[in-house]
Amino acid sequence: MQADAPRACRFGRRWYLNNESWHPSVPPFGEMKCILCWCVSGETHCQRQECPPSACASPAARDNPCCAKCR
Repeated sequence: MQADAPRACRFGRRWYLNNESWHPSVPPFGEMKCILCWCVSGETHCQRQECPPSACASPAARDNPCCAKCR
């Protein structure tokens, strides 16, 4: 194997190629659609989707289930 070849990342039982992104699956919750992970040179990085702060007391669900909006 060449030392300068792109490295893959392992997350759980799966391998992901360099620059590949995915939503992680975490038992017993299943796929975490509000979190995005990606592989960079053999290292896994994950980030929760950032949502703008809600300006109301009772936010409602919107098209994006990860963030809420005012009614």
